[in-house]
Amino acid sequence: MATRAYILIETRVGKAKDVLSALRAMDNVAEADIITGTYDLIALAEANDMLSLVELVTAQVQNVDGVERTITCVAA
Repeated sequence: MATRAYILIETRVGKAKDVLSALRAMDNVAEADIITGTYDLIALAEANDMLSLVELVTAQVQNVDGVERTITCVAA
């Protein structure tokens, strides 16, 4: 069973659409949407295990130009 997590993402002003496009192009991001509220985007990520999920968030998502902060909520 895959490890799933919801990633809440804050972006720099004016970068939400660019970040959204980058997230949707990632293999392990099943869904991504612009949202209202404290965070700008939410993404549903799936990986084979927790280590792969950590790698996805820290090496890929957090390195997208425009990403300021992430909160990862692992599905139980």
